[in-house]
Amino acid sequence: MNKLRRFANRSIQTRLIILFLITTALIFVVNAYVYINLNQMIGRIEALYAGNVSLNELSERLNDVQESLTNYLKTKSTESLEDYYKYGQEYRDMLDSLKISASGSDLKYMEKCIAGMSETYLEGAEQAVNAKRGRNVLKYAALYNDCTKIYGFLNAYIYSLNNEQFKESSENYASMLKSFKYAEFFCLTILILVAISNILLIILATRSITGPLSSLAKRANEVSRGELDGNPLKVESSDEVGVVTGAFNQMVSSLRDYIDQVRDNAQKESAMKEKELRMNAALKDAQLKYLQAQINPHFLFNTLNAGAQLAMLEGADRTNTYIQKMADFFRYNIKKDHELVKIADEIELVDNYVYILNVRFSGDIHFEKDIDEELTGIEIPSMTLQPLVENAVNYGIRNIDREGIITLSLYREDDRACISVRDNGIGMPQDKIDRILSDELVASEPTGDSNGIGLNNVIARLDLHFNVDNIFNIYSEGEDKGTEVVIRIPIG
Repeated sequence: MNKLRRFANRSIQTRLIILFLITTALIFVVNAYVYINLNQMIGRIEALYAGNVSLNELSERLNDVQESLTNYLKTKSTESLEDYYKYGQEYRDMLDSLKISASGSDLKYMEKCIAGMSETYLEGAEQAVNAKRGRNVLKYAALYNDCTKIYGFLNAYIYSLNNEQFKESSENYASMLKSFKYAEFFCLTILILVAISNILLIILATRSITGPLSSLAKRANEVSRGELDGNPLKVESSDEVGVVTGAFNQMVSSLRDYIDQVRDNAQKESAMKEKELRMNAALKDAQLKYLQAQINPHFLFNTLNAGAQLAMLEGADRTNTYIQKMADFFRYNIKKDHELVKIADEIELVDNYVYILNVRFSGDIHFEKDIDEELTGIEIPSMTLQPLVENAVNYGIRNIDREGIITLSLYREDDRACISVRDNGIGMPQDKIDRILSDELVASEPTGDSNGIGLNNVIARLDLHFNVDNIFNIYSEGEDKGTEVVIRIPIG
């Protein structure tokens, strides 16, 4: 009992290794025993019929000797003579190594007769060959006839001896087969006993593992259903399962205490969470409304002055068109109930804005568009594109000597809809691009212009609405090489 307890207290890995070694040793011993017995049986069976095999080979070689002798006496060819000597020597060797397992006196007598007649036959054959060489036709013919008769007797004796040997071998084989069946039954019985022993050994060795694990699994299911008030599990060993069981008991106890504490604070935390969510929502709403409200009032005054001047110089039609475009522009700007608009609406606003600028600056703003119409239905925060175009005009192409061109593009890039505003103006240094993108350029910073302020407005509103990475980028290859602003909006 103490040994079993010490075994149960060992680690699970150690117990499994010991169990594996014991079962492997048992299986190896049984297989070795079965293998040795089978090989012994097979050796005995092969020995039973070794005599029959030898007699068959002896008969075949005797036929070869007789055939080669006949061919030589008929043709006197060198090939036939060589075959005769070769087969004759092989026949003598087989006679010397012939092993007959028969024990009867008649069979022994027949074996001696075969040996004696074989010697007489070979001597007569040798004499016939010599007579043939000496061209003594009568002598080799008589000797050949004698050899042929002896050849017939030899075949008959070999055949009879082979049959008698086979009968005796068959009787021995039946007896050995019966013993083989007994051995097979015995080996099968041993294998069954070993298998049963292994199963019992595995059950005994793993009971200390599976029992506590089953209890632990049952209790874990109860805990998962919220049943925390059950009794602690009994720790029966100091192995890994025992350590896990003790830790599980401690965990359940701590969990009960924690749940009690959570219940006490649940209402307070819920109220605080709800208040925090309302504050975050209000803050986000205020941020969006504040950012969208930042419209440059100077533009309003400039456009009104330009409208007055145009009314003085031209007829009412163009003035009407101008005033209508301007009215549409400001009407879009002062929307209060729509924070999201379609890209098509933003493009229309940019068209109105460029028209107004060209009236002010006598058509100096060259504006191009490359629009994928399938993407114009996507919604974005209002007043997103106009600040980009305004920035390109004021700080891109306003003070250059060459023709200034602004290009607005809308295209698909993988799973993003890309809006590009590109100019061929003075460009932007990389350090300023980095400061704009990192929100380091503020209104109070003495930059000499407000290039980064409108862009920061757009960036902040896009980040608040879409909350994705890489949505806004600025590209410029250097001085006088233009600037491109790209917005990448997720599709779907």
